[in-house]
Amino acid sequence: MNTDKALDIVNRIFKSVFNKENTYSLEQLLEKFAFDVKLPNKVYDSITNQETWASSINSGSFITLENMEKKDAKDGWMLPRKEVNTLQDLVDIWNSVNLTTTERVYDSINVLRSDTIYRCENVYQCNDCSDSKNIIYCDSCASSEYVLGSQRSTSCTFCIRTDDSKNCSNSYNVICSNKVSNSLFIQDCFDLDECMFCSHIASKKYCISNMQFEKDEYFAIKEAIISWILNS
Repeated sequence: MNTDKALDIVNRIFKSVFNKENTYSLEQLLEKFAFDVKLPNKVYDSITNQETWASSINSGSFITLENMEKKDAKDGWMLPRKEVNTLQDLVDIWNSVNLTTTERVYDSINVLRSDTIYRCENVYQCNDCSDSKNIIYCDSCASSEYVLGSQRSTSCTFCIRTDDSKNCSNSYNVICSNKVSNSLFIQDCFDLDECMFCSHIASKKYCISNMQFEKDEYFAIKEAIISWILNS
């Protein structure tokens, strides 16, 4: 995974959700679409001082998974017994080995700037994701593909800012919903297709703000809303 690959993934998501090319840099995408997503933070390996990425930064001392495994294979992590006179002595000795492991990536390929990733492919700066492909700036997502800036969602494809939802596709800003497709700004809904600004409704199409529209009216308004999203 590299920045060019990440931008290519974002561009495919944009084409599916907005029918537009992405014009944002990765930094701009982070600020606009993932500003509230819990993501790994940049820290430094306490042994090598190399840049690494961690979900938790509370300890202040870090080691990459790769370096931790190398040390384990070469020297092990046991220490020779030392004289201990105070509780502080014990704490000081523990601190010498108590390094938070970073970039924990398991059974995955093409992963960059991420931590706690399981069985994934093509991942850029994500946290605690599993069984997913082509995901950018996501937290706690599973069984999803081509997803950007999303949290705690599963079985979603080609979505941006999908939170606490499942079975969504080609949609933007979906919260606490299930089976939503081709829609924008949806909350607490089920089984919607081509709807916008809707909440607490089910099994609808061409609705805006919980009101029914004709197909032609709907798509004219949708085009204006997409332009507003991308240019505001």
